[in-house]
Amino acid sequence: MTIGSGGSSIVVPRNFRLLEELERGEKGIGDGTVSYGMDDGDDIYMRSWTGTIIGPHNSVHEGRIYQLKLFCDKDYPEKPPSVRFHSRVNMTSVNHETGVVEPKKFGMLSNWQRDYTMEDILTQLKKEMAAPHNRKLVQPPEGTFF
Repeated sequence: MTIGSGGSSIVVPRNFRLLEELERGEKGIGDGTVSYGMDDGDDIYMRSWTGTIIGPHNSVHEGRIYQLKLFCDKDYPEKPPSVRFHSRVNMTSVNHETGVVEPKKFGMLSNWQRDYTMEDILTQLKKEMAAPHNRKLVQPPEGTFF
């Protein structure tokens, strides 16, 4: 933790940051089409999270509910969490065999900044679903999983 004056900033410890994210995720975010929470309430390290995205309007994803797994290792938020779709999805940034969101193909993960959150990731993935290169891709049957 860094504390100082003269323009230096305070670095929020990992657990405080994750507790903030948990509280925000449990309250519900924005229009309710993106949500997240902890996978295991007993995990004192707060590593495993589940996210949900409701597919955006005017896309092949409309009305679909996508489940994701996020894993915040000990170096989060300095480094991004690993993100994997549990629900099958066809997107340019998602590995078609494993469901892993590939950092090289998803700018938010490849250009990670400490102040990004899991909410930001889910919101950006939802935007990606509506992007021209993803919004008309043929999708796997609903209710299928990686």
